[in-house]
Amino acid sequence: MINDFNFYAPTRVVFGRESEGKIGELVTANGGRKVLIHYGGGSAERSGLLGVVRQQLTAAGISFVELGGVVPNPLLSKVNEGIALCRREQVDFILAVGGGSVIDSSKAIGYGLCYDGDVWDFWAGNAVPKACMPIGVVLTIPAAGSEMSSSCVITKNEGLNKRGINSDLCRCRFAVMNPERTYTLPPYQTAAGATDIMMHTMERYFSKYQDMTLTDAISEALLRTVKDCALVVMEQPEDYRCRAQIMWASSLAHNDLTECGTGKDFATHKMEHELSALFGVTHGAGLAALWPSWARYVKDKHISRFAQFAVNVMGVANDFAHPDETAEKGIRAIEEFYHKIGMPINIHELLGREITDAEIDVMVDKCSRGGTLTLGGIEILKADDMRAIYNMAR
Repeated sequence: MINDFNFYAPTRVVFGRESEGKIGELVTANGGRKVLIHYGGGSAERSGLLGVVRQQLTAAGISFVELGGVVPNPLLSKVNEGIALCRREQVDFILAVGGGSVIDSSKAIGYGLCYDGDVWDFWAGNAVPKACMPIGVVLTIPAAGSEMSSSCVITKNEGLNKRGINSDLCRCRFAVMNPERTYTLPPYQTAAGATDIMMHTMERYFSKYQDMTLTDAISEALLRTVKDCALVVMEQPEDYRCRAQIMWASSLAHNDLTECGTGKDFATHKMEHELSALFGVTHGAGLAALWPSWARYVKDKHISRFAQFAVNVMGVANDFAHPDETAEKGIRAIEEFYHKIGMPINIHELLGREITDAEIDVMVDKCSRGGTLTLGGIEILKADDMRAIYNMAR
């Protein structure tokens, strides 16, 4: 069965060496006259990228204000700070300089500028976005795919509630992507980014709709490419060819292309949100720690799918007489890959300690909203299922 779909990917991508030279032109074309430059830590300044952005805007006659300090798992407090600054300075365009956390923080600011109430209303389910300030991106970390996605994930400081919403309103007007800007990423961040990219596709590949062979082929090629290129750049961080393919894969993995005709699951992502909210761990690493346990929990009802993944993505020899063994070998193969690039395959490896029953209870309660919410697509997970997977992953 093929799932009917709508595909919408309005973001203009300017990709390659010296692509930053188009920033002023792109902002002008999208009506920007007063810009918020939003970024994370000091690396954007030290690398000279912020200097290039400032020069580009100044040369185009565009004024700007700046707000840095975005952290991984971006916080609502920074979003509110940005909303107040933009209103005070009458900002009409937001330019995110960074990775997924900066982009998501920018999207949340964009929502808040077009809303009279508390912006958290959208993540709490109390309101639906009706508009968003226009946003552009200068991407420095390929991972989240937020540069071409409709998603935005924010963590509320009080209670460490990490939530995501989706709306086409927040899709970025443009994304400037120079793979050379990723040469200096630390190996751990590179590995976590590759894991997140692959997981965005795997969350769609493992779908109850499995007859869209063209989309499957795109997904499998993307997964193989990222896997192979990640192994290269861990040893050769300035390999432009592999850095470029990882960066482009980041966008393709989360702009909905790989769910055309299929669907999505995203149970692992939502369970990981509680893990990274509670412990502050890197999102990609948390995904690696959970996915093998999720896979083993659901695979027996979907052996053929997991066997296909094992053979077409992980390169496992197909044991036609024992597809269950082929499926298991595929899960073990991705665990071996995670270890090769320095990612964990369980929560103990992720945290460096045993997780407690009480901590699992907290995550299950938040993830299931007190037992009222289910997760998943290929298999529907209730609170007890979530607890079982967390326990398998401990």
